[in-house]
Amino acid sequence: MTDQSSFPENDPADEPEMLGGPSGDTAVKDPDEWVTGDEPMTGAQRSYLDTLAREAGEEIPANLTKAEASEHIDRLQQATGRGASN
Repeated sequence: MTDQSSFPENDPADEPEMLGGPSGDTAVKDPDEWVTGDEPMTGAQRSYLDTLAREAGEEIPANLTKAEASEHIDRLQQATGRGASN
């Protein structure tokens, strides 16, 4: 029989590494911190940004990065009242 008193309960080394948790919405990340933020914007971003820019009466360059497009989308959603709630 093994002496279980030599095995600590809840040894942190035995716990699996965990991601996330109750610390808030970790899915929301500053576009400047995106790993792929410097890649060209996606087709979906381009289409939605075109719609928002037209509604806002603005012209926006078509060669934006993913991060730049996201920032414009956030700004234009506020200006047009679309998308995320205020």
